[in-house]
Amino acid sequence: MILEPQKRISVKALTVWRISGAIKIVISWILACIAIYLLHIFKGPFWISLLLIAIELISTYIFIFLLPSLRWKRWRYDVREEEIELQEGIFIVKRTLIPMVRVQHVDTVQGPILRNYQLASVVINTAATAHEIPALEESEAEELRRFISNLARVADEDV
Repeated sequence: MILEPQKRISVKALTVWRISGAIKIVISWILACIAIYLLHIFKGPFWISLLLIAIELISTYIFIFLLPSLRWKRWRYDVREEEIELQEGIFIVKRTLIPMVRVQHVDTVQGPILRNYQLASVVINTAATAHEIPALEESEAEELRRFISNLARVADEDV
């Protein structure tokens, strides 16, 4: 069996993903409250309101606590001279190999939540797709961007 990649993303990714999940859940709760209010005004069945509340409570647990921790446990990567290997997924684990000769350019991306936690994502672009290594420490992301860029340049010169 082939070994999985060894490097992990920052543990601060858990907090960032939980905040993102909380933002989505707040929007979901607002919509559910509006639906419950409308049900009350139009004298809809009470059990539908209870069902909406139960669904929201379960969703809150899943999106804020369960999914971020499962996602963080699975996310791994390795950068080698010839290739970049990514592993992600919760229920379906996806492993991707990106040959260095296919890398066209590498970016770092940092939204407001990532910036607040001194994190950045590295985006590796090929001709067909873009692959992201999320939530690395800023210094690690910058170092990785330069390292991959140099390896891609060397791989390009060898062809």
